[in-house]
Amino acid sequence: MVETQTKILVADDDDMVRTTVSKILEMFGHAVTSVSDGEFVADILDDSFDVVLLDINMPGMDGFETIKAMKGLEREIPVIFLTGAGSMDYVVKAINLGAYDFLTKPIEDIEIFNVKIRRAIEKRMFVRRDKRYKMQLEEDVRLKTRELEKTNKLLMTYSHSLENATVQLMSSLQNAMEEKDFYTAGHTIRVTEYAVLLGLAMQIPENDLVIIRRAAQFHDIGKLVIDLSCIQKPGKLNDEEWKLIRKHPEVGANIIKPLGFMEKEYFIVRHHHERMDGKGYPDGLGSDDLDTLTKILIVVDSYDAMTSRRNYRRNMTMEEAVAELKRCSGSQFDPDCVDAFAEAIIDFNATSDAFSQEYLENFKLVGRVETK
Repeated sequence: MVETQTKILVADDDDMVRTTVSKILEMFGHAVTSVSDGEFVADILDDSFDVVLLDINMPGMDGFETIKAMKGLEREIPVIFLTGAGSMDYVVKAINLGAYDFLTKPIEDIEIFNVKIRRAIEKRMFVRRDKRYKMQLEEDVRLKTRELEKTNKLLMTYSHSLENATVQLMSSLQNAMEEKDFYTAGHTIRVTEYAVLLGLAMQIPENDLVIIRRAAQFHDIGKLVIDLSCIQKPGKLNDEEWKLIRKHPEVGANIIKPLGFMEKEYFIVRHHHERMDGKGYPDGLGSDDLDTLTKILIVVDSYDAMTSRRNYRRNMTMEEAVAELKRCSGSQFDPDCVDAFAEAIIDFNATSDAFSQEYLENFKLVGRVETK
């Protein structure tokens, strides 16, 4: 590896001093540039220089003004002041301004002069190495950060794909269960649609719309482990059968509990049969213990149960079911949810027997579902 020749800038208004100092430096193998005024230093100085030798007393810009200008240029180049005899006050001031060292004129000991120049060059080399190291470190950090961002994006994509696959599989299982029973077929789809409808009516945040939609999709998944003969039994259930049915919120919550991305849905699924007066199940929570999303699902699930045909009773009309919701408002159902749902479902049915275009678009955005 060929060693690069060191560059030294000499600034002195005395021609003889400049010539003498330059010849000594060249004798030691340095490349020298000399100027007669501090203003020239500021004009030509760049990072290629290793050391600057500055006379203090110069016309125009003196040595002190020059070193201040160098600091403004953010040049980390060692400065050695050249001072005349009897100017120790200048030396103190120079050191305070950040000068690396000082030399007295005329130069009498060439070896000491050479040692001081070499030490200044070593400092410059150290500063350069440190600067290169920091730049390389910053570049390494940037590269690692980009790699981590890329990896995180891939992990997020994989995670979302895994979540979607899990949701689709669970939905398929639940739909298959419902299709086996004429009376429960379509219940989950309708409850999900009603939940989104009410969520939109109550203007809940978009993230909450996603959560309530997913919770509605899986609110009855606990029935997967319940004997369908119990669900399909004609007539009312006996105490043992009713006790078994009442377990499905806990069972459903336990099914989705291992899925870390459904933490909020876990709470909603577990508590979708609670009541505002605390007389629901499985935990007997009251209004203050339930969040808005859970209260939404309690209302829409009950509404669909009332308006759906069962083998042991006739289904209610929309008007009858809304009246029942209002009758039980405050005790079983949250009043705000009931009022918002009553208005939304009446308007919804009044405008169209199918989805209105606006609602359909919102539903698609919330669930990213395809429509036929």
